[in-house]
Amino acid sequence: MSTSETSAGPVALRERALAPDLARGLMLALVALANSVLYLYDRPYGARQHIVEQDLLDRVVSMLNVVFVEVRGYPMFAALFGYGVVQMVRRQQATGIPDHDISRALRRRFRWLIVFGFVHAVLLFPGDVLGLYGVLGFALLAMLRVKDRTLLIIAAGWLVVVALVQGIAYVTPQGSGQRSFFWSFAVSDPATALALHPVEWVMTPLGMLGVGSAVLVGVWAARRGVLTEPERHRTLLVRTAIGGLVVAVAGGLPMGLAVGGFWTPSSGLVMWAFSAAHSVTGVAGGLGYAALIGLLASRFRDRSGPVVLAITACGQRSLSCYLFQSVVFVALLMPYTLGLGGTLGSAGVALLALGTWLVSVLLADRMRRAGKRGPAEVLLRRLTYRNSR
Repeated sequence: MSTSETSAGPVALRERALAPDLARGLMLALVALANSVLYLYDRPYGARQHIVEQDLLDRVVSMLNVVFVEVRGYPMFAALFGYGVVQMVRRQQATGIPDHDISRALRRRFRWLIVFGFVHAVLLFPGDVLGLYGVLGFALLAMLRVKDRTLLIIAAGWLVVVALVQGIAYVTPQGSGQRSFFWSFAVSDPATALALHPVEWVMTPLGMLGVGSAVLVGVWAARRGVLTEPERHRTLLVRTAIGGLVVAVAGGLPMGLAVGGFWTPSSGLVMWAFSAAHSVTGVAGGLGYAALIGLLASRFRDRSGPVVLAITACGQRSLSCYLFQSVVFVALLMPYTLGLGGTLGSAGVALLALGTWLVSVLLADRMRRAGKRGPAEVLLRRLTYRNSR
């Protein structure tokens, strides 16, 4: 029997570290909040293509969403993705599996992740991130032996690209009621909307370039076991949590005020500068959130209550819960379904997003109690470890 046939399968749920899964579970709440606002339509669009709100509560919620959520959740997810790749490699190396067999299994996993992303984008949500993470996975395989210092230099240098591209992409506020991207969310004909999805999916990475830096930092952190053993890295986690979140709030506040209609940029150059700052500091915010959750995990490691266990179960089934969000949002918000995206404001859709996340947490906890993995995780693992015993 070949070594590829004896490659290590998925790690048992009871053996997983608390912090990464708790972080993924909480992160999905941010993802739900960020994605749900894309479904709002049939109104004029303003800064960063958010709808122009009139109600004060909606304006405040939209501002808070930009400052604390927008382009902050996905960098956190990307850092956890890089962290998880290193963990998978080390676990299989510990069982004596040759590196070329490990690489073969991971390449198969990343290919299927791209397929999952494509299907998800075409049928449900064109802003899908799974395909992007699949592509990032191939890049990571080529960089796993890169020195720590080089990883951090590349991550910092990539932020310059993020600033340039993101600033240009959002430099001009939209006031005509027409979208400059993600057109399908305002299309009432389902066939036309689905036809637009592949094009929008290909464009999506331009709005998430910051994940490139975050995933490299995640690799760096995994080499040190920062989230696996948070007690040993408390000082680093405290500094990252405080510094990352302070930077994120400071960098996101100007755009949050602009989106909420509390401030109007004086020129396109000012819009570009603050939009670029918003995107770059989002990476710091994502890392800050991950560090904060690592600190929480260190406190709950030996006394996890039902809430922590339920959120952790969601993180262990993050792929299934992520796809579940899209199913709910499409069913309720799209113009060709119930069309609530045309009537809800930012506050209403935020409540819907958090409610959807809460339901996914409850469903995941029920699967945990039954000893079952998420259906999407089961399928992906079967495809990845198809030759495993």
